[in-house]
Amino acid sequence: MSAAETPIAEFAHDAEAKRKVVNRLKRAQGQLAAVIAAVESDAHCRDVVQQLAAVSKALDRAGFLVISTALRDCMTAPDADGVSTPDELEKLFLSLA
Repeated sequence: MSAAETPIAEFAHDAEAKRKVVNRLKRAQGQLAAVIAAVESDAHCRDVVQQLAAVSKALDRAGFLVISTALRDCMTAPDADGVSTPDELEKLFLSLA
């Protein structure tokens, strides 16, 4: 199973973190819809780029929240099934940098 197919086991223990990630992703989805609408309506490039930056920031924040939740679980229960290893977390963190 690849990293992309691995379930996010850490969220099974932290419903609040899951809710926050989902909210951030929904916000990014709305912002992306605004970008598409802006491009389709020939909006000024400044407006398009500002919306793209907002989408990017929302996605980054969601990703960092996923990683911080996994890191917290890794520190509190390092031998639990499904918990990411420190090496996996480092690779994930660097993929967002």
